[in-house]
Amino acid sequence: MRLLIAMMMHETNTFSPVPTDLQRFALGPGETPPMGPAAIAAFRGTGTATGAFIDLAEQAGAEFELALAAHAAPSGLVHDAAYEAMSQTIVQAVARGGFDGILLDLHGAMVSESHEDGEGELLRRIRAIDPRTPIGVAYDMHANVYADMVELAQTVAGYQTYPHVDMYDTGVRAGSALLKLIQGQAQPSTAWGRLPMIPHIMRQSSLDEPNRSLQARARQMEKDGALCASVFTGFPHADIENAGLSVVVVTDNDPALARRLRDELMQMAWDSRAQWVYELEPLAASVARAQTFTDFPVMLLDHYDNAASGGTMDTTAVLAEVLRQGLRNVAVFAIFDPQAVQEAMAAGIGSPVRLQVGGKMAMPLMPHRSEPIELNGVVKLISNGKYRNKGPMSQGARQNMGHAVVIDTGDVAVALISRHVEPFDVNALLCLGIDPAQKDFVVLKSRVHWRAGLGHLARATVECAGAGACTSDYSELQFKRLRRPIYPLDAGMRWSSPS
Repeated sequence: MRLLIAMMMHETNTFSPVPTDLQRFALGPGETPPMGPAAIAAFRGTGTATGAFIDLAEQAGAEFELALAAHAAPSGLVHDAAYEAMSQTIVQAVARGGFDGILLDLHGAMVSESHEDGEGELLRRIRAIDPRTPIGVAYDMHANVYADMVELAQTVAGYQTYPHVDMYDTGVRAGSALLKLIQGQAQPSTAWGRLPMIPHIMRQSSLDEPNRSLQARARQMEKDGALCASVFTGFPHADIENAGLSVVVVTDNDPALARRLRDELMQMAWDSRAQWVYELEPLAASVARAQTFTDFPVMLLDHYDNAASGGTMDTTAVLAEVLRQGLRNVAVFAIFDPQAVQEAMAAGIGSPVRLQVGGKMAMPLMPHRSEPIELNGVVKLISNGKYRNKGPMSQGARQNMGHAVVIDTGDVAVALISRHVEPFDVNALLCLGIDPAQKDFVVLKSRVHWRAGLGHLARATVECAGAGACTSDYSELQFKRLRRPIYPLDAGMRWSSPS
């Protein structure tokens, strides 16, 4: 058996001003996305779908090739040059032929300058030169599903947890189903559908209702015999036609069962639609409420500016309010400001600095803006920003926040970084000398993923509506291409099951 493996992952926030060039898909600054043996070395033994594909191939005694392992932090539209370079690398590997199966680790919400369904376009290109080799795909839970993303593959599986602690397991689910097909042990039948609904990201955690019950039911379907059952909650910060919730069920040669299970999951999601709506609290009230807790640390979530949803990570509204209200023993991760990092590095460890931090990246598609903030303190630490995830999310995978510094004001320790990284792993802070367990307040530019590696430390959580391209206020998103009507933008709409 001979298998081709490839990764091409990006969650595109079409409202984000953060550019997405080819270098952003590399493991570090100045690098290119790894290919071949370098890609295998980077992802073998990691808690990713690609890591699972490698393990499955080796366990099956198969020869395999890893054509490309490209992953970029969420940001704006993928540059066409980057998309063409990555997709051509994969398609050229397919064209060499001789593969019994193709395993793809994709996101499902990639939008390039020319293609609003980047994954569907990749599959179309593969099928144009190879219409027969079976394909298995692992997608992120936040995939915005288009027909070709499902119908041009034989097996499809999506993450069933958010935070995404089951990336590896999803690779096993998608890959194992494909191997059964190749070995003549299964004949996949797929049913899929999408709802006219865009669930709010802040209400999508699988640790909470309604998604907890929905994902539990999908897992039970697989225990009862479905090859793969996936609820894709969708990524709403994408002004594309098919943004929103969808369901894909793969059974073993039973199309009627696939349709019935699909309809059940879609009905569950629709019946719970009101629970997917998020209610906002004014920022000043949130920060004041954080000070009423007496057990620490208290996590303050700067969820309008989450790098893992395409935020610039340089907005300062939450930090400014924390300073205004005089919170003490605070850690902040992090402000993206390469210029301020260089200024602090030039000053050196132990030096007093007065820096204009953040607010440097314009957000032309947002109705609000963020101003720079003056940060007075001492350079406490300088780092190269490299670490590996402790887990459980993407365990063992390399991370690189670029050159980083910590500025200590006396009451607040602020991490400044040069490359976008969401703090979903405790090592993001520990590698900068910040022990979150020793802080009273920890400000995180995160929405849900922080709960994977830091959730066990939190004694209380306060969600802070600041500023940013991943605003939690849907009224600030000017949708032009999204299909309408859609809930909750059109609250009174109706939907009925497709069967």
